[in-house]
Amino acid sequence: MLSYSKYDDEQLLKLLTENDENAFSEIYNRYWKPLYHSVQNILHNTGPAQDAVQEVFISLWQRRCTVQIENLKAYLFQAIRFQVFKAIRADKAQANFYDRLTAVSREILQQDPILYKEMQQLIVSMIDALPEDQREIFLLHRTEGLTYNEIAVKKNISVKTVEKKMSLALRHLRMGTGDAVILLLIAKNL
Repeated sequence: MLSYSKYDDEQLLKLLTENDENAFSEIYNRYWKPLYHSVQNILHNTGPAQDAVQEVFISLWQRRCTVQIENLKAYLFQAIRFQVFKAIRADKAQANFYDRLTAVSREILQQDPILYKEMQQLIVSMIDALPEDQREIFLLHRTEGLTYNEIAVKKNISVKTVEKKMSLALRHLRMGTGDAVILLLIAKNL
């Protein structure tokens, strides 16, 4: 039997597209542990971390003949990031996930400065497009770091009104660019 451990990622990918289960097994054995540790460091929750890794490999196998992968390691780590965000959206993460999400978002943005600049410009234009009251409340909270209570006192409105305006502003941002904006906002603390 061939020793697939001697193959580099490019060779394994070629064999994978040819439905070689042993090549898939080698990819799995080579990357499951670093992917799992990456997710576990963010979610701190074994079940969702294992599920995320499993989803990445299931998707890789299902798409083996159609997906175009230039760098296997980069592809797998990007796929695991999407699974992390999916787990967070599904509320599988523990209560303090925002701190971990911030760290991951910063890492991603530091790795891709062009994406960072584009997202930053997009966010500024979307914030500018918010109705004035929503924009002001949003900026008081994100820029000046005021709590909802402090904003309510400053604006002479109820805390419920502040909550509603923030919710509307965040919904507008999510609809405009998806969860990437929220991740960037968290990372940059606008």
